[in-house]
Amino acid sequence: MNAQPGGEGSAPNTGGGAGGPGSGLEARIEEAKRRLQAAASTATEAERRLEAEIRALEADLERAQAEAEREVKAQQLAHEEELQRVREAKERAIAAAEERLGEIEAQAEAAEERVAAAEERAARSEREIEDERVRARESAAAWLREQLDALRREG
Repeated sequence: MNAQPGGEGSAPNTGGGAGGPGSGLEARIEEAKRRLQAAASTATEAERRLEAEIRALEADLERAQAEAEREVKAQQLAHEEELQRVREAKERAIAAAEERLGEIEAQAEAAEERVAAAEERAARSEREIEDERVRARESAAAWLREQLDALRREG
């Protein structure tokens, strides 16, 4: 082992030596103070670097959060716009369907009127045909009667 004055394995300093009584102890105390001061300085520097790194990380986090919020807002806006476009397209489709339905209903109504008119004409034609048949039978009956009368007069 490396034996240092006052360290393990060395004889206790009894005050003898070149510097007089206690000079070795004082040197060791001064060295310890210097090392403590250097350690404190290193710790302070490390603490300062850690604080700077923490501030930088917090700034990065804030920027990331702000970017995420902007992205969420942009997506919300895009979704709202898409939803509005879909709603408008749906409304246009409904309006077109309602218009087409109105046209179809009008055509159906007109067709029903034409059917009713055709049925009325057909009924009128059937009555006229029936009237004509009745007149033809009456005419045939009258002719036959005349023929019978003519035969009776001749005979």
